[in-house]
Amino acid sequence: MYFCVFEHNGSAKLGCATDTDCTRVINLTDAWPTGPESAPRDVAELARMGESGLAIARELLHSGLASVPVEDVRLLAPVPRPGKNVFCVGRNYREHIIEGNIAKGIAPNTFPEHIEFFSKAVTTVIGHGATIPSYAGLTKMLDYEAELAIVVGAGGRDIAVADAFDAIFGYTIVNDVTARDLQRKHGQWFKGKSLDRTCPMGPWVAHKSVVPDPDALAIRLWVNGAIRQDSNTATMIFNIATIINQLSAGLTLEPGDIIATGTPSGVGYAMQPPRPLQDGDVVRIEIESIGTLENTVHDDA
Repeated sequence: MYFCVFEHNGSAKLGCATDTDCTRVINLTDAWPTGPESAPRDVAELARMGESGLAIARELLHSGLASVPVEDVRLLAPVPRPGKNVFCVGRNYREHIIEGNIAKGIAPNTFPEHIEFFSKAVTTVIGHGATIPSYAGLTKMLDYEAELAIVVGAGGRDIAVADAFDAIFGYTIVNDVTARDLQRKHGQWFKGKSLDRTCPMGPWVAHKSVVPDPDALAIRLWVNGAIRQDSNTATMIFNIATIINQLSAGLTLEPGDIIATGTPSGVGYAMQPPRPLQDGDVVRIEIESIGTLENTVHDDA
């Protein structure tokens, strides 16, 4: 099952794709059996309902509800306002670490021994098709990062590796847009990662049941049709279960929490010469079994 959030009559509705190509969508919120007032309006609210909510969604999907072409609706982020900052994993792909080390003048094969966690503020989140501000007066090195993101389901604290996938609802796409110069200037990652509208997300959340192996998915990113990133989640240093296990140690993960799992090589700042995002650039990300996320950079968006 593939879930999205779309705008209808000025309000957000939870939708479900009628096919694996996600060409048509049904309105789950308005069709919810207990009425739209008590219905979920985004994926976080559905995740909080657990298996009972998923069962209702499945029944509605197969009930013959009228559907609309996805191009006729405005897609929003599947979790438009996360309950917490977006959790992120830094430096999780070997070749990305190598390119970053070279750009910084560090020995190429210097890899982290432990997962490097950081976060992006909730005000960064935008949906598919929304514009990314260029922040030309604030940064000269706005960069892209294609990432597979985990959407937490049951969640919990101190989750064992063996139980990690029981804690997950599904997966989506995140573009961890980053102001590299601000990141370096402030000596940590939060400021450069947390400018408003710099976390495009979605448009779909693929339920875990339709993603057989999230640790083996092709992940690609294009800027203006030219491929920049081309990798596979199999090359992550820390896999999905390890991320869940280590992040949840002493920290409760809740339904609808988002965890971005890191980006592969090919980022703009590591190119020679560096190629930051510019006004008018179109950034498209595809992740196998998840979908396609596309956004345009625009001055003063």
